[in-house]
Amino acid sequence: MRIGELAGLIGVSTRAVRHYHHLGLLPEPERRANGYREYGLRDAVALARVRRLTELGLGLDEVRDVLAADAGRELHEVLDGLDADLARQEEEIRSRRARLAAVRRQADEHGGLPAEGPVSDELAALFAEMARASAARPGPEPAMAAKEREVLALLETTGEAEGNKRMMELLGEAVAAPGAMQRMYEVYGLLDALAEAAADDPRVEAAARALADCIPEAVVAAVGGEGHWERAATESGGAFTAAYYAHFAPAQAQAVRRAIQLVAERAR
Repeated sequence: MRIGELAGLIGVSTRAVRHYHHLGLLPEPERRANGYREYGLRDAVALARVRRLTELGLGLDEVRDVLAADAGRELHEVLDGLDADLARQEEEIRSRRARLAAVRRQADEHGGLPAEGPVSDELAALFAEMARASAARPGPEPAMAAKEREVLALLETTGEAEGNKRMMELLGEAVAAPGAMQRMYEVYGLLDALAEAAADDPRVEAAARALADCIPEAVVAAVGGEGHWERAATESGGAFTAAYYAHFAPAQAQAVRRAIQLVAERAR
């Protein structure tokens, strides 16, 4: 048989056959006087085995190990490893499909994904509540509300499961009181008004006090560990804290810092 006939018989390309020769997976056959390869039944059997092993998911290096073995023991070990790897892939696929189903459900329930999504069901529900509060107000949504969602989505992405659960519990407490979300949107509006203001603008103090008033005592107590609020009020809280304040205009950042200082005073 010529190379094309062998490839057609086994169902692979001639390029694959030449590649297998190059890698040493398929022995070089005898050549005719004119230099063309002459394949026989043994070559077809060897090529068929290579194809079967690759279809099982083995890499070419693994196929070489199997073919080099003089007994079935190594093949058995390689296949056991392959089976375990496929099982892990199946579990990962199931997990990814579950997450995808949750995202699709969020899109169906909330009329599309938030710009910050996909997020957890709990955070999606909070964002939907924010959307309802915004829709009840005149004019466009305050830009500060969108920044708040961006930060919350970031915190959820970078946090651990237990920490995310606690974060959602605290957020739930913060917006549970009647009118809490509406008051928060009033604060967003006050902060938006500071976008072009100087850090010493007198409106900073009013916005800071309004923001501090939105944080319930239960939340203050829950996260008021040793020096927590004091550190959060300055960039000494770490790289994330510095980046967080840099996310705002100067007057807005000052209002947030001042609000946290006020909360720290309550926590003491």
